[in-house]
Amino acid sequence: MDIKANYIGGAWHGSGEAIENRSPSDMSDLVGLYAQASLADVDAAVEAAGQAGPRWAATPLEARLGMLDAIGQELIARAEELGRLLSREEGKPLAEGIGEVRRSGQFFTYFAAEVLRQLGETADSVRPGIEIDVRREPVGVVAILSPWNFPMATAAWKIAPALAFGNAVVWKPANLTPASAFALAEIISRQKLPAGTCNLVMGPGGRIGDYLAAHAGVRAISFTGSLEVGRSVAVRAAGHLARVQLEMGSKNPLLVMDDADLDLAVTLALNSAFGGSGQKCTAASRLIVHRGVHDAFVEKLLARLPEWRVGHALEPGIAMGPVVSAGQLAANLDYVALGTREGAERVAGGVRLERPTEGFYMAPTVFVGTRNDMAINREEMFAPITCVIAAGSYEEALALANDSEFGLTAGIVTRSLARANHFRRHSKSGCVMVNLPTAGTDYHVPFGGMKASSYGPREQGRHAVEFYTQTKTSYVFAGGELDP
Repeated sequence: MDIKANYIGGAWHGSGEAIENRSPSDMSDLVGLYAQASLADVDAAVEAAGQAGPRWAATPLEARLGMLDAIGQELIARAEELGRLLSREEGKPLAEGIGEVRRSGQFFTYFAAEVLRQLGETADSVRPGIEIDVRREPVGVVAILSPWNFPMATAAWKIAPALAFGNAVVWKPANLTPASAFALAEIISRQKLPAGTCNLVMGPGGRIGDYLAAHAGVRAISFTGSLEVGRSVAVRAAGHLARVQLEMGSKNPLLVMDDADLDLAVTLALNSAFGGSGQKCTAASRLIVHRGVHDAFVEKLLARLPEWRVGHALEPGIAMGPVVSAGQLAANLDYVALGTREGAERVAGGVRLERPTEGFYMAPTVFVGTRNDMAINREEMFAPITCVIAAGSYEEALALANDSEFGLTAGIVTRSLARANHFRRHSKSGCVMVNLPTAGTDYHVPFGGMKASSYGPREQGRHAVEFYTQTKTSYVFAGGELDP
């Protein structure tokens, strides 16, 4: 099997080291072999990006638009093929894999159009005879550190705006999911971007990611991952005063009120908690339920849980695939044991499942009788585990929801317009969902959280311009009498 190489300076570069990429659905399924970059490769990629950036920024707008749009259109056209590859290596059900690739294409087509919307501002000076021009320019070399749970979409929503606004990119994807990264890099490589405009360096975060974040040639770093690693990225970036955009942890609540449609609430809870095997930063791991409907909600939730079939990512009709790795499964089961020690009652799941293929399968897990001060309700688990917390009133439920160091998404299920509006205004989270799952956002509007969930400018939509560009203010003497 050929070793898939890194992409540096417009050429494919092998290395003396490679890793196996095996499917978490079936460990006998070898997805591919992927080269591991050296620190010298990172240096070469940053240098290539530094040289290519000015040429890319000077490329005519319609040419840039056309190349980004072509990348997006190819992703959309190949969504079934690449979605199958993505699901094989990450473990999400095939329909979700296909949807992720299609959404990745939409990021590129959206930001292709943004190339033509880069309008500046003009103003008159407070001094007579002087005109002011304010415009946005590229930041320079942008490092992209993307996660494994959305190996193509998260990378796309970072790379597409970086390129649209004239920057050059050095991309370090998660080492658990290199196949999706290589596929996207290969598509980008066939466009006529100046050599070095977009570089791919694969390798472990502790070596390649840390080195890239601290690299003096990098002017901006966009990262998605854990809070611990995000803090480390910020410290490394501060050493050379690079700007940072960090999307980190979450502990998202879904509130179920006493006036809620309980059938709808259960559907939303299942999707929010167990979609993508709970490995979404927007997953609901806290279900805060009004005492008036608590028992009825839990009864309906457990009755519906058998519908949430767990199996091979490519198997038709499954609702949940495996978790991504042996390490992730072990960490998940540790949280199950921790919840039990803390006094929570496990009423469903919490065990490894055997399937016809050797994979990392786990039963969807529900705890009841939990308190908000338990570790399972404080720490991000990134697992198919959700915890029910009883609340005596809407006011108590809101206070519980906001009592977290995180604040990415939060949802409420209610028939009350007044409650819904109050929650929208008083939830301490960056994204609020009313009668919808906590997971699921659009690509043309800002995405990000509050508190420890996010740091720096928002991602996606027109707000992305704030991170990927810097403003320049020019003063021009237009003639006439110049005041002293």
